[in-house]
Amino acid sequence: MTDQDREPTAHSGEPHSRHDDDAAAAEQQKNPATDRLKVISQWRPWEPSEPAPYVLDSIDAHGAPPEDHGPTPVAPPAESAQIGLEHFTDPGRRRMRAIARKIFFNGLVDRTITRRVERKPGAEVLSGACVVVANHSSHLDAPLIMSSLPVNLRQHVATGVAADYFFTTWYKKLFTQLVFNAFPIDRKGAGENRGLSRKLLSAGIPVLVFPEGTRSKDGRMREFKVGAAALASSIKVPVLPVALIGAHEAMPRDTSWPRRGRPPVVVAIGEPLTVRENESTVAFNERIQATVRSLYREYRPLIDQ
Repeated sequence: MTDQDREPTAHSGEPHSRHDDDAAAAEQQKNPATDRLKVISQWRPWEPSEPAPYVLDSIDAHGAPPEDHGPTPVAPPAESAQIGLEHFTDPGRRRMRAIARKIFFNGLVDRTITRRVERKPGAEVLSGACVVVANHSSHLDAPLIMSSLPVNLRQHVATGVAADYFFTTWYKKLFTQLVFNAFPIDRKGAGENRGLSRKLLSAGIPVLVFPEGTRSKDGRMREFKVGAAALASSIKVPVLPVALIGAHEAMPRDTSWPRRGRPPVVVAIGEPLTVRENESTVAFNERIQATVRSLYREYRPLIDQ
């Protein structure tokens, strides 16, 4: 071997071969830190990192039994029931909510999904008190609906949320009240929170409720509880049906962030429904459910466009 084939190393002065250089380079390539840097340098947030999930053709559960979500947690002490109407009508609070919603809805939600909103003509002109109902399978549901409503409803709508989930800690309560104009609902239908939704509607404030009571695990809509239909019937206000298409696939239950790649979601808002003469609460509730399913079927093809 000639002198040109050897050169001293920086550490020991021992001979160093090209084979050693190749080995060092290979070792560097295996370095986890180097691997992470390569991944970061190649990341493109606007490109999907996984295939887009297939969106259900129908949310009809075909008679499937209610999903087992375990026992309903006990609602917290009803200090939240002391919320007065001024919380929902005060101009200063409304301005704060408008700012918070703009930051949260426009700055976060619309940057993680691709939204399309379809509204029937009757929904465009609706104002004042009404009960907004929808299928429920994702944490995206409430922000998507609230920010997709016609502006005359969007500015005032209050959202009914599970007291046993959102009103258990001060920071959850603060966030949901600020962003979602939230009022607590005891999912067992008891407790001091009862009657607050009725007060809101009587004051002309639209409310958003999810009659299934909790998010679906598989994206299929289970039977609506009759509370929303009974509420609208008793106060003689319309029900505004909404179908959410693709929200479950964009952010399924038990996930903390929407899928990458800005998955498509359609928010379909139907014609307002009012209880008919001599129509029972049960029949009215069934008609509301059927309308939400019909909206889903009608606008499902938009997901693939």
